[in-house]
Amino acid sequence: MKATLQKIGTALNKRMGIIKALFVFSVLLFVITEVGKIAKEVSGAQLANALASQSWWHLLSMVVIGIIAVTPMLTYDVMITKFLPNHYSLGYILKAGWITNTFTNIGGFGGVLGASLRANFYNREATKKQIVFAISKIALFLVSGLSLYCMISLVLVYGFGIGNMYGSYWIWLVGGALYFPAIFIFTRVNDSEFFDGLTLGNVVRLLSGSFGEWTGCVLFFLLIGNFMGLPIDFAAVVPLFVIASVVGEVSMVPGGIGSFDVFMIFGLGAVGVSRPDAVAWLLFYRLFYYIIPFAIGLVLFIHDTGHRLNVRLAGIPKQALQRVAQMVLTVFLYFSGFLMLLMSTVPNFAYNNKLFLQFYPYTFFFINQASSIIMAFLLIGVALGTAGRVKKAFWPTVIVLLIAILNTIRWLVVYDAISMKFVIFLVVILALVALSRHAYYRDRLAFSWGQTLWVSCVYVVTFILYTIVGVYNAPQIHHRHAVPEALFFPSQKLWLFGVIGLVLAAMILIIMYRYFASGYNARLRQKMDAARVKQVIETYGGNEISHLAYLNDKLAYYYQVDGVDQLIFLYQQKADKLIIMGEPFGNQAVLQAALEQLLDDADSDGCSLVFYEISEMLTMRLHEMGFDFIKTGEEGHVKLADFSLAGKRLRGERALMNKFTRDHYEFAILQPPFSADVMAELRAVSDSWLAGETEKGFSLGFFDEQYLNQAPVAVVYDSDHRIVAFANIMPQGNHQTTSIDLMRSSKSAPSGIMDTVFVHLFEQARDDGYAYFNMGMAPLSGVGVSRYSFIQEKIAHLIYEYGYQLYGFQGLRSYKEKYVTEWEPKYIAYRKRNSLIFTILQLLQVVNTRVHKSERHRPVWLLKRLK
Repeated sequence: MKATLQKIGTALNKRMGIIKALFVFSVLLFVITEVGKIAKEVSGAQLANALASQSWWHLLSMVVIGIIAVTPMLTYDVMITKFLPNHYSLGYILKAGWITNTFTNIGGFGGVLGASLRANFYNREATKKQIVFAISKIALFLVSGLSLYCMISLVLVYGFGIGNMYGSYWIWLVGGALYFPAIFIFTRVNDSEFFDGLTLGNVVRLLSGSFGEWTGCVLFFLLIGNFMGLPIDFAAVVPLFVIASVVGEVSMVPGGIGSFDVFMIFGLGAVGVSRPDAVAWLLFYRLFYYIIPFAIGLVLFIHDTGHRLNVRLAGIPKQALQRVAQMVLTVFLYFSGFLMLLMSTVPNFAYNNKLFLQFYPYTFFFINQASSIIMAFLLIGVALGTAGRVKKAFWPTVIVLLIAILNTIRWLVVYDAISMKFVIFLVVILALVALSRHAYYRDRLAFSWGQTLWVSCVYVVTFILYTIVGVYNAPQIHHRHAVPEALFFPSQKLWLFGVIGLVLAAMILIIMYRYFASGYNARLRQKMDAARVKQVIETYGGNEISHLAYLNDKLAYYYQVDGVDQLIFLYQQKADKLIIMGEPFGNQAVLQAALEQLLDDADSDGCSLVFYEISEMLTMRLHEMGFDFIKTGEEGHVKLADFSLAGKRLRGERALMNKFTRDHYEFAILQPPFSADVMAELRAVSDSWLAGETEKGFSLGFFDEQYLNQAPVAVVYDSDHRIVAFANIMPQGNHQTTSIDLMRSSKSAPSGIMDTVFVHLFEQARDDGYAYFNMGMAPLSGVGVSRYSFIQEKIAHLIYEYGYQLYGFQGLRSYKEKYVTEWEPKYIAYRKRNSLIFTILQLLQVVNTRVHKSERHRPVWLLKRLK
């Protein structure tokens, strides 16, 4: 038998989490069932009539005093902690006590519910035996206060003749009066372990708490009768209330529902209270002493249970709830703004539209036309901040909503249209605001193209529609019979006020955007510092894009550990996108931490990240962090150990090399710094190659003296020792791979001159111990060729097939293919749910940005200001 019990105990301990969850669910189910029973006992019409008979001051007083009347019961929970080993904060005790006692009032079930709840709340560092003993000690004294009131009632009835019409119920009073003396004597004379801690002082405290609880019940019940203005002897009601309470306790029905109420209704008739007044009296008592405190307790219980669940699930439920509240609030703000715009611009259409009339009660109302339009755009403006979850948007949202609510109440009062639906509507709005409070976390708002587009469209369409309405409603228009009925407007004066409102709304939207978008994260938008870049490359190595940092046309994000630069990201901003060029260079051991920090900083700044031309490995890492991706092309690598001009494949290049040797063309690698004469020759070659075209930056290098002086330059001299072609070498901070950036030749250079440069560079790099030569990207190469490719990649493939007139994609691939040993795929990674179309367009804008000569040496932050 003992072994069986141990197995059962072990099984219960293993499933304790499930048992607790079932307990919480069963408590809610039981209490909801009991509330349903009470609701059946209470007639809605009766309650409405009773509430209508009282002033708002009396109702508010009953709410407050009803809550105060419940508070003495918290003594039980303060006392139970004295019998347990663990310490609980006063706030926790008050919360747990309020939940337990108000739930017990509704669904006491003979004290079982209260005991179960207390066992759930006070089980930390206490044995089951200690918990059972502590709860039992409290339970002994729960009705001790009622026992004292039985003694008081006996004195009133038989000593002073107050309430003597209830003398026939003496058996209930005597029985109740004997309870406390019996319990007191029993606890005093018994010295068993169970009664440890029940000192005289603790007994007095428990008795005081119980007496305070029943005093609150009695006085509150009498106060309600006084508010109702009943002309009776209230002292005579005290014995009746006590007797009815004893009957209710003996019946073990929660709150004495049924037995208590029936006894009171008949008993009140004996002191001259009519049946309807008695029912109303009891309805008030149930509502303000039981239902409202229970509603508060239910909110606290849900909050406590939610907090425990939230902790167990690593904060996900709380975040989800806040996010849902924020999204619903955002939708509501947009929805209200659009409804108000529709109501203000084409009122005749709005008021004759059945769908509009269904939603009409769930928005805000303004008497003035201009104020309606201004408020509509204010709601849209704060909706943008709410959608962006900007911290600075919370209080403007609260203020706008309060103004809207107050003006709506004023409107409803003027037209006598206040309803219960509207009250519930306001409560829901305020609850959404409260729940979404911590969802506002970003420091600023970065307007996306999508937001700019649709807000502009809403404003422009509204302005155009409003203008059309004004024209058709002008007094000069005589063919009003031909005007659509939807365009009729109440008056020309109202229309003019609306125009003023539209102008003011535009100004307000601009001010709001500037406010939301002000400021930025200090770690973002830092200009490139050549010394810091050089230090990172020398310490940890670079990559295929690290040398582009010296162009100084990109911003830099420096990830640091203990104040020391570890990784550097190069990027430019376009709208709400931070477009990152290639992969970060530096200490790859901290890549994950750096990515998370950059994501956090960008997110707090209202921006999202786009990674351009990154490897498959980084793409997969970003995919796990919530990014989508699309292939953008392939990067070619030449394996230098296998490179040779021998054989048929490169016989044309072999012939070229022999020809240039015969014509006395000479290849050389010049080391920086370069003299003014050399730089002038290089510039002449570059200008000849550009033929008046402006250069592009970001992913490509451009002719810049400071940039060229950072690394050697390969040149080809003609027979007159003039430079006719050059390519600047791009060191990658390692001894595995090398590459070049600019490849330029003058018009006087013979055809095939760049092949000579490549062949010499391959041979030189191999002699210097390099394993690979990076030939750079072949954009859109190999993209969307499979029937199973993403639709976006297939669209990109169409650009590859038919876009050669804009860019020689196929020719570039073919040229590099004769040298490339292996191709490495490259990708664009962008945040999920971002528009791919806008992302690609923004990326193309950045990649195709023209670099003007006058701008080449200016810091990028200055360029952005000038633009």
